Amino acid sequence: MPEPSTAAGAPESGTGAASPRSLAEALRARDDAALSALLHSRPDLLNPVPGDITQLATRAGTRASVVRALEHLDRFTLQTAEALAVAPDPCPYPVLEGLLTGGEDERARAALPRALATLRDQALVWGDEDRLRLVRTARELLAPSAQRPSPTGLGPTVAEATAGMSPTRVQEIVAAAGLPATHDPVSAVTALTALFTDPERMSALLDEAPAEAHQVLGRLVWGPPYGEVTPNPAPPVRWLRDRGLLLPATARTVVLPREVALHLRGGLAHRDTSPVAPPVPAHREHRPQLVDANAAGQALAALATVEELVKSWEHTGPPVLRAGGLSVRDLKRTAAALDTSEASAAFWVELAYAAGLLAGDGEADERYAPTPAFDDWRELPPAERWSALAAAWLPATRTAGLVGEQDAKGRTLSALGPELDRSAAPEVRRRVLELLADLPEGGSPDTEAVLARLAWERPVRTASDLRARLAGWALTEAEVLGVTGRGALSGPGRALLEGRDPAPLLAPLLPEPVDHVLLQADLTAVAPGPLRRPLADTLAVLADVESKGGATVYRFTPGSVRRALDAGHAAADLHAFLKEHSRTPVPQPLAYLIDDMARRHGHLRVGAASAYVRCDDDAMLGEILADKRSAGLGLRRLAPTVLAARAEPTALLEGLRAMGYAPAAESGTGDVLVARADAHRTPARSAPVPVPDGPPVPDATLLGAAVRAIRAGDLAATAVRKEPGAGPSAGVPGELPRTSAAETLATVQAAALTGSAVWIGYVNADGAASQRVIAPVRVEGGFVTGYDHTADEVRTYALHRVTGVAELADDHL
Repeated sequence: MPEPSTAAGAPESGTGAASPRSLAEALRARDDAALSALLHSRPDLLNPVPGDITQLATRAGTRASVVRALEHLDRFTLQTAEALAVAPDPCPYPVLEGLLTGGEDERARAALPRALATLRDQALVWGDEDRLRLVRTARELLAPSAQRPSPTGLGPTVAEATAGMSPTRVQEIVAAAGLPATHDPVSAVTALTALFTDPERMSALLDEAPAEAHQVLGRLVWGPPYGEVTPNPAPPVRWLRDRGLLLPATARTVVLPREVALHLRGGLAHRDTSPVAPPVPAHREHRPQLVDANAAGQALAALATVEELVKSWEHTGPPVLRAGGLSVRDLKRTAAALDTSEASAAFWVELAYAAGLLAGDGEADERYAPTPAFDDWRELPPAERWSALAAAWLPATRTAGLVGEQDAKGRTLSALGPELDRSAAPEVRRRVLELLADLPEGGSPDTEAVLARLAWERPVRTASDLRARLAGWALTEAEVLGVTGRGALSGPGRALLEGRDPAPLLAPLLPEPVDHVLLQADLTAVAPGPLRRPLADTLAVLADVESKGGATVYRFTPGSVRRALDAGHAAADLHAFLKEHSRTPVPQPLAYLIDDMARRHGHLRVGAASAYVRCDDDAMLGEILADKRSAGLGLRRLAPTVLAARAEPTALLEGLRAMGYAPAAESGTGDVLVARADAHRTPARSAPVPVPDGPPVPDATLLGAAVRAIRAGDLAATAVRKEPGAGPSAGVPGELPRTSAAETLATVQAAALTGSAVWIGYVNADGAASQRVIAPVRVEGGFVTGYDHTADEVRTYALHRVTGVAELADDHL
């Protein structure tokens, strides 16, 4: 916002124009651009669109709207509003300047015009520099009271503090202060106020005070202004109380009057003002290439983590809690599987959910599972996959940092639970990135500097500590996701912030996928980079990931090889696969492991009876029956080659595998069942929609239409009508006219014949009343058609919905 330019530094008022008598008059004097700016900055005023300027002014003064507007003020602008709340109403500009600067703070003096202009633009302040008026609701919210102390630390005025005090007691205070007696309490309070606001007389009065009295005043002067007293106070307190320098608030407390505190403060409303935003300098500087490389590494790790997480929920995902969300035990299991902390696991789970990659399957026994969108996402190039994750993270309102904390009712907040949305999160996240973007490329800020800046920009919300915590989480999440590198905004992160596709910037930074691994004699394989999709998918089934990083290490185990055999791979296929994709010879121990597992695989067959075990080797079945570990499976021999079990087939398979066997599942026809990797997907699910932080910001088209509608309604509401004759017609501007049906018909017919305009009140089918200025052209069939001056178009109105009609004053239009 440009600084107002006047010689004295005060906002420029309309020269030769009378000061507006109300907020509505001040808004009416604005041009369309200024009205549009107001509606853009306070979108809650548009729901619904006000009928005219008076309705707009009324809505702008409602408590909910004013509270929301105050929440979006920076610290110094809010301090300006707080100073106006304790200033005389109306307040001249020099008085306001004195409250904020004390006549000495040049930085505050220079910043005041900007702050005042912001308050005017927000319709929180109106009037010229001689009569500044704070909106009444804002004054009530910011002015000090016993129940709600002011951030200024000031107390009530003398008049407010003495309200309800007996006239005799008021006269006693006046006499003790050395003032002549008055005939009524009002003039006595006025005289006492005049004394406390006169610097010379106040200084003389305080020179007479005991030294201890000055100490008492020093403890109260900057707030809180209330202090406890005993029924028999000490002499210094009694001296102050007798002269009204302390006034009784309750039976046991006294308060320092506002006028006395301002004198002791040198006229300052605040002990410290913050006219300038705290800077966010570069704490460290790195080469931009190093930042981008570091961010690309983090992006690649993020892709691997999200893919590993979602794939781990393919077969049997964790159940959905009855109240929604993931249980603490399942979150711990997920963290262990990802080899990370529970807080980090909660972030990845929430990110995958926000990107629409996993969701509840909607079954009666609901579980989390990948969505069909996960398969499409996996087929994208790495840079585009990361772009999808980052685009879901930036506007998300779900806040993973809250997982594990308790809500207002003492319930623990769970990952994927319904209570994690915080509407302020996207705005804070974007603002943090904007502060990083303002630094030189490669510059990373100090976290405390970022938090101090955010606290200055939104001091009201910072009181709850949530905004600072959101900012801290945003910095951490941006780093692990790869939006930043070494604390500095990366090139792809800058593109994301600016609304551009970051994939083209990220793609050159990512290593090309490789099509080979290095097999080692210790039954491990080293992937020297990200693997191509077919190789990665097959290797993920054949081996377990042992360590991740720049190079991923896979380990072959009997269980992993069995898993590949269960998936339908033959031993010959596995040998050929390893030979084709290994840059080193296939180690003999690995070949023996595959052949050994292939010989044993499927020797036992498990199917559904309740469940049964089939094997051509009856000796092996006897061995299983004799094993104590099989007792829980409920096995009994039905035939030499068949065992029946009470356990379900899945439990039976797991039990036999735990005993060291390699059974295979078979179908009702005796064929071996092959376990597929994409066994379970949810029905099509859309990603969760962020919870908006209040009404959405209107676009230019809506703003233009709203301003035209408000101007049109105001034209009708303020139209000058002829004085009504005898009858029920109303002539008060702004009120709907009331005329009989016959009089209405006669008036519009006459207007159609003469080509003149009339003013009508109209109630539409929804019951909404409005006022219109129309020039009737045709009246027939119970309808009047004419040019609507307020809508600037030809419209037709039903006569039975016209509440009344009035002629306009001559030459009004």
